[in-house]
Amino acid sequence: MNFPEELRYTKSHEWVKLEEDGRALVGLSDYAQDALGDLVFVNLPQEGDEVQAGEVFADVESVKAVSDVYSPVSGRVAKVNEALLDAPESINQNPYEAWFVQIEDVTDQAELMSAGEYEEYVKNLDE
Repeated sequence: MNFPEELRYTKSHEWVKLEEDGRALVGLSDYAQDALGDLVFVNLPQEGDEVQAGEVFADVESVKAVSDVYSPVSGRVAKVNEALLDAPESINQNPYEAWFVQIEDVTDQAELMSAGEYEEYVKNLDE
């Protein structure tokens, strides 16, 4: 499993990259994509949609099931990664490059974990 140090993570297995301009990129962690299996469909929000930390903003469908994706922060969707619509498997291939949305006006970051904290969290899940 890979847990890049520059990212922050949630207990629901999303990652967030806080950018210097105050925006945030959001995606699914390596742990999540591995647990879900081969992803075959992604349902994304629209640009301009408001998202709330801890609430569903997207979903992914794997060969196993449909799973909700939760926003790690609150804000407004500035950009959607439309490439995922045609290539959801890119999430499995490189989960930390396959971001879902870019969020602006970011708030509610208190629940985010560091890479070390998240790695410890998923180790405890697997025991």
